[in-house]
Parts: sequence; structure tokens; C-alpha cells
Amino acid sequence: MSEQIVLKDPYFTFFQESVVTYPLPLRFTFPFYYEPHPLCLIAASELQKHLEDQKEWDHNFGIDGTKDGMVIGKMFGVLIVENQNGEIGYLSAFSGKLAGENHHSRFVPPVFDMLTEDGFFRKEEEVLNHYNRQIELLENAPELAQLYELLATETNSASLQLTELKQQMKEAKQARDLKRKIHEAELSENELTNALEELRKESINESFYLKHFNKQIKNQLAAIQHKIDAKVNEIVSLKEERRHKSASLQQKLFDQYYFLNQYGEKKSLQRIFQNSAEARPPAGAGECAAPKLLQYAFLHDLKPLAMAEFWWGQSPKSEVRIHGQFYPACRGKCEPILAHMLHGIEMDENPMLINPAEGKDISIVYEDEELAVINKPAEFLSVPGKNVKDSVYERVRTLYPEASGPLIVHRLDMSTSGLMLIAKSEETYKYLQSQFINRTVKKRYVALLEGVVQHEEGVITLPLRVDLDNRPHQLVCYEYGKPATTKWNVVERTDKYTRIHFYPITGRTHQLRVHSAHKLGLNSPIVGDDLYGSKGDRLHLHAEMIEFKHPVSKKTIVIQVDAEF
Repeated sequence: MSEQIVLKDPYFTFFQESVVTYPLPLRFTFPFYYEPHPLCLIAASELQKHLEDQKEWDHNFGIDGTKDGMVIGKMFGVLIVENQNGEIGYLSAFSGKLAGENHHSRFVPPVFDMLTEDGFFRKEEEVLNHYNRQIELLENAPELAQLYELLATETNSASLQLTELKQQMKEAKQARDLKRKIHEAELSENELTNALEELRKESINESFYLKHFNKQIKNQLAAIQHKIDAKVNEIVSLKEERRHKSASLQQKLFDQYYFLNQYGEKKSLQRIFQNSAEARPPAGAGECAAPKLLQYAFLHDLKPLAMAEFWWGQSPKSEVRIHGQFYPACRGKCEPILAHMLHGIEMDENPMLINPAEGKDISIVYEDEELAVINKPAEFLSVPGKNVKDSVYERVRTLYPEASGPLIVHRLDMSTSGLMLIAKSEETYKYLQSQFINRTVKKRYVALLEGVVQHEEGVITLPLRVDLDNRPHQLVCYEYGKPATTKWNVVERTDKYTRIHFYPITGRTHQLRVHSAHKLGLNSPIVGDDLYGSKGDRLHLHAEMIEFKHPVSKKTIVIQVDAEF
């Protein structure tokens, strides 16, 4: 009886240490907000050790200052899986390409490999490259350059000749005018008639000559332009053919680029994104670590148990990414894909559906007939959200049922605690709003930062815009970002933390959080910042002081409530 040969899965990695004492996850990871499962932490630690020790490929993550080449940090992922034998292990993946390649040992392959030598993409890409070469040859052809030069030369020459001819005609007209006056004084009536007729004919002949000259020049230039147009039209035609070929290839790629789920259901990239705002996949969709991991698991009958992704390397210029830190999957590219891939899999609860204000109360620290100042707890919405309605607005609407107008004069991030102005009438709202618009309201925030900030004070000016692929994260963007300015000064230092006062000049979303964490800002995330730093018991950011002019008394009102941290 022959022995059955079981092929080893090259990407299924057994844990180096025993993990039998660790309980398996009860539900799969909610990929957009999670605490890594202990098994994920072990798998990630082993993968990070592999990244530090391997010699198979060379990639400059920006960690080792001795490496050459462009610095490119990378997102890596681990997926805890159970194989058909009931064994527990993990898969590893990287986002995009690593060291310029799609394939490396230990890492699962891409969902669709555009770099496959005999694949349709490479063949079609060569066709497009052939078009590119033809277009480049035609655009850089000496004949076309010579025709453009000839057209410019002839146009300039014609202009000079025309100017000279018009000057000659002007002088001739002046001479005829002089002759006409002399003839009128000296000649008899019959002689004058004949002389004036001669002058008239001379004028008509000059006009005919001018028209003939213009027509001749126009025809000469048109002949040159016709030759140019013939060559340009050939280029335009090739570009149009290339555009159609490119669009066809892109569509074919989207159609054949499909994703699986646990039921074996296939869904193309195009179909997944057909109902999105752009009705087409964003660039790089499907190339992140999470879809790669799940696709491999479903293709090879591996049961997904838990997942985690971490950043490895130097932070990009625009984003805030911390080396070795875990991050959720991106929403813009991955959320539609993972919605299909994780269909039917029981997951951890989506925290976005949980009311963070449950069991919390807002406190009124100042109130009169016109307005109120409340102290908002951390993890409490300022206004109703998409899934959770409970908020400062809902609470004060109940408190002041007779109030008119929007009530909420300004907002605080959900995770930020502190003072908020509430207007009880439309007139008060407009008056207070105008102060915010004119930046006459003074605000002071206090924050506890990770690490030791060296300087005593300063101003941060980093323009911000939303990360379209990963809302609500903000990016530093000098091209499309809105101006964002923050003054700051150090209040206190310890060996691990720095207490800071912030004075925001502008009020952009997550401004203080990004200005704290970004390497061009203070390079020190706020303690407990789950978006730009490390998750903690709370975000240590508090709006502790606000100063404004009262809408009725016109007196300056200053309110301060100290932070609880």
C-alpha cells in the first residue's frame, strides 16, 4: 500500500513557540477598529523578527541609515488560520510590492499578479508600450520639428513683407494725394478727369496686389500647416487607439481581478466598486495585506480566525505612521472588498455602532438666558453621527426645548473632552459664530504627549486635508490641504511625557492630534490617540479654557475647567 504524500503549504507558518495555552478567538477581528488578539501579537512579533533577519531581498524601510535607495515604509499583515488538520498557524502578507516584487518566500501571493510573464496584462501592456514608442517617435521626428520651424520662419517672413508692403502703399497714397492737389490746381477740367482716373486705377491695382499677396502667403502657410496636421493627426489617432486599448485593458483587469469569500463566491473588483461614488475601483484597491491574506485562506481551505496589520519603517511624508504599530484596514480601498470577503463570518462588534456616551453626562459650568457653557466628556459626540444619535446636541435640545437656532456654536472631536459654547437663540448663535469666524474667541487646550518635547514653545503650520482612502484620518498636504496653524508651549516634562498647552488659530479636523504626532510637527502623539498614536484609556486632550464676548452685556467671559488627567 503506497503512502499518501501531503504537500506542505509554503505560506502556512507554524508558531515557533507553543500556543496551546492561548484561547482561540471567539469571533473574527472587526478589521476597521480592533485590539490585536494575543495570537496575532505573537505572529506579528515573529514576522517582524523575520523582517530584521532575512537576507533574501533588500528594501529600504528607512530604519537602517546605512541603506541606499528610496525610503518606503510598508504595511504588513498576519492572519491566524486553522488548516484542514485542525492545526493553528498564520499567513503573512505585505501591501503593494516589496523590494519591487510581488513574490517573496513566506508571504502569500497577490490576489491578481499583473507581473506574471505569460499573463494577459503583460501582453497587453507590451501592446500599449508599442503605441507609446510609435507616438514618441512621431512626436520627436525631425521632419515634424523642421515643419514647425519652417512654419514659424515663413510666418515671420510674411509678416515682415506685409508690413513693408503696407508702408509702401501708405507712401504711394500720400504721393497720389499730393499729385491730386497739384493736378487740381494746374490742369484743365478734361486733363484733371484723366489724371484722377489714372490715380484711381493706381490705387485699385495696389489693393488688388495686396489681396493677391495675402492669398499667396496664406496658401503657402496653409500648405505647410497641412503637412503638420497630417503628422499630428496620425499622432492623435494613435493616442486615441491607445486610450481605447488602455481602457479595455483596465476593464479586463477589473473583471478578472476577483475576490472570494468563505462560500466560494467570486466578485470582481469592478462589481465591488460599481456602486461607489466614483463607480470604479480606486488606485491600488485589492493590493493591501488584508485582501491578500483572506484570498489565500479561502483558496486553500484555511479557516480565518483573527487578523492584524502593522506598519514597518519610516512614516510617509503626509501620513502619521509609527514603526511597529498596529493599524486598522483602510476604508476607502478595503471596506467594500472586505464586506464581500467577510460575508457570513461572525465578527467582533463594530464599535462605531456602540454609543460611547452611554452612562456619561455633560455638566453645565456657566449659564444665563442667552447661552450656556458645558463640559463635554471624552468619547462623546458633539452632534449626532451616522449610527449614533446621542450627542451634546441631543442632550442640550432636551435641556432647552424652547431654544431656537442650531444650539451648537462649535464642535469638539468625539475623543476630546472640554468646554463647548451653547447658544439658546438664533441671534446669540450668529453673534458667537461671528466671533469664531473672526477668530476673536480665545481657546486653550491641554494635552499630554508621548515623549519629551525639546523646545519650550513654537508655532506649527501644517496644512491638512482628509485622507480620501481612509476617512476620517487627516493628511498633511501642501498641494490641496487647508491652512492649519497651532501655537503651543510646554507646561511640564517628565522622563516619558510632556504636558502642552495648545492655542489653535484655525479649527481643522484632528488639527491638534496631527500637529502633535506628525514628524514635521512635535513628533509626539497625544497619549491615548488611537488614530495617530497608541490606543489608551482615553485621548489626553482637553479644551480647558474659552474666552469670548457676551452677546448682550458685551463683557469678556472667561471660563476654565481643568482636565482630569
